[in-house]
Amino acid sequence: MTKVIAIVGPTAVGKTALSIKLAQAFNGEVISGDSMQVYRHLDIGTAKVTPAEMAGVPHHLIDICDISERFSAARFKQLAGNAIDEIAGRDHLPIIAGGTGFYLQALMQNLALGSDQFDDHTQAIRDHWKELAKERGAEYVWQQLKQRDPAASAQIPVGNTRRVIRALEVIEQTGQLFSDQPQYASEDDFLIIALNTARPVLYERINHRVDLMVENGLLDEARWLFDHDGQHQPAGKGIGYHELFPYFLGTTSLDDAVAKIKQDSRHYAKRQLTWFRNQTDAHWFDLVERPADIKQIKQLVGDWLKK
Repeated sequence: MTKVIAIVGPTAVGKTALSIKLAQAFNGEVISGDSMQVYRHLDIGTAKVTPAEMAGVPHHLIDICDISERFSAARFKQLAGNAIDEIAGRDHLPIIAGGTGFYLQALMQNLALGSDQFDDHTQAIRDHWKELAKERGAEYVWQQLKQRDPAASAQIPVGNTRRVIRALEVIEQTGQLFSDQPQYASEDDFLIIALNTARPVLYERINHRVDLMVENGLLDEARWLFDHDGQHQPAGKGIGYHELFPYFLGTTSLDDAVAKIKQDSRHYAKRQLTWFRNQTDAHWFDLVERPADIKQIKQLVGDWLKK
């Protein structure tokens, strides 16, 4: 059984820094668990780790997609699984760092995700259910899944509309129940370390980080994406980018666009916290207000590795 560390938590709490410290201490390599850091050219708005910050630690699943490519949980699960095997094959410790909850859940719980094939027909199915969810609400589409696949609906919360739509999509694509998709327990042993801090402190850090992104060239990066049809590209949906498109179109001010980035980032952090608290059995730490806890984390990891 391969041992894997997963570092989770909301944005701006120090996941990247911790992953590098643990990699240095335990001969590890880092796998990004972020849905936006896969995109080339998008560095500032995704808070992508810089070569200097990597400090010589190998990183995986960064800069692997063009902005026009869709990156899904199924693809992440496959690529991250491959990376885990390769890293462990070198007798190094795989360390996943990221905040995209469903991606990490898909990997850690070995969720059945169906086919990752994506075409116009798949898009039409997805758009159909998204429109129904928008018009009639999450409860309605969940009830549609319950009628078609009661076992699947029992495992998916009503509010997880994305997962509900994914299940309906698989049913229509394959003609088989989503709950009948092959499901096997993960063969890896995950140690989940979750980071958080007091809500006012977290929100202040998020706001400050957005200000730093703007100072460091976020507008130029977002403008490049906009000029490359970012409004219609998968990468253009990321926080820090789509909020600036109205500014480039002249329909909002820069101050309002930046305020919207901060607001969306705070809301995203809140959703991340809810997800990780409900979906993972994690060891929680606050390295923002208690940086000395890094010693406790290293002790935890050391003890776990000896088991």
